[in-house]
Parts: sequence; C-alpha cells; structure tokens
Amino acid sequence: IMMVRKAAAADMDGVEKSYMDLLAYEKEHEAFTVWQAGVYPTRATAEEGLKTGSLYVIEQAGEICASMLLNQIQPPEYRQIKWKHQVKEENVLVVHLLCVPPLKSGHGYGTEMMQFAVQKGKKMGCRTIRLDTGKQNTPAVALYTKLGFALAGTASMAIGGAIEHHNHLFFELNIDETI
Repeated sequence: IMMVRKAAAADMDGVEKSYMDLLAYEKEHEAFTVWQAGVYPTRATAEEGLKTGSLYVIEQAGEICASMLLNQIQPPEYRQIKWKHQVKEENVLVVHLLCVPPLKSGHGYGTEMMQFAVQKGKKMGCRTIRLDTGKQNTPAVALYTKLGFALAGTASMAIGGAIEHHNHLFFELNIDETI
C-alpha cells in the first residue's frame, strides 16, 4: 500500500538522494527537467518544505519513492497566465517539485502523489490546483494530462533562482469537477 505522508526530518537524506539520483540520471540519459545540481532542487529546498510543513513523501521499505511540495504560493510567473478558473488565492493549491527518482518511475508514485494533492486541496477548501513544468518534461506533461489537468498557458520561468529562463507549461485542475 502506498501512502503519502508529511515528511519528517529523518526523510531529508532520502529526499536529497532522490533529487541527486534524478539529476545524475538526466546527465547520463535524456533530461526532462531543467533542474540543476547545486541550484534547484537542493537539500535546502527540501528542508524549507519540511520547516513550512509543505513537503510530502511516499516512503516504502525505508526508501523515498516520491516527494513534492504542496502549498498556496504561486510564483510571480503565474500572474502572466490566463487561468480558466478565476478563484481567490486562498482557493488555489500549488504543486511544486514533484520528484520520482528514476529507479522508482513507472510504479504509480507520481499518480499517487497527485491524487493526494487533489484530496488535500478538497479538505482545504481549494477549488483549483495549479502547477508548472518545463515544456520538454514529457513524462510530467503525460501524467498531468492523464489526470485531467488542462494546459492554461505558457511563459518563461527561471527555476530556483537560476538566471537562465526556460519555457514552461502551466496546468490547472478544477477540483470542483473531480470525484
């Protein structure tokens, strides 16, 4: 049974390792993310999520199989998007940094994390979930589309304070229309 839970301090090594494993894999193979080692994501990114209570993980047999940040912080670029669902800021849940390490991909962890986000959004009284991903991140785009997220727009975005901007896709899901 997969279970998403809030991250604990004991998870930090595993979350950091999942970021490093993904970055190493992408350096060796095809890169889907625009993440950069030492820039984003980093252990500090995960620790900030832990501190604010926004870091969630799936852990099985002592290994981190997936992680994400869930909060209501919309990056400034989100203001450039013509969102279909015009709702108050407090009614928006944002998914950041969904990470499934390469050896764990294809086992449904990403789907499980996103379904958890929908349920959490409902409990919080949110009406929509928003997220962004790099245009070249075909696995993420396929996952979000499969789960009913609609493309709301595109914009240029710098990741994790990096200077370089990348073309990003912005997706939203109307929680009110989910089961």
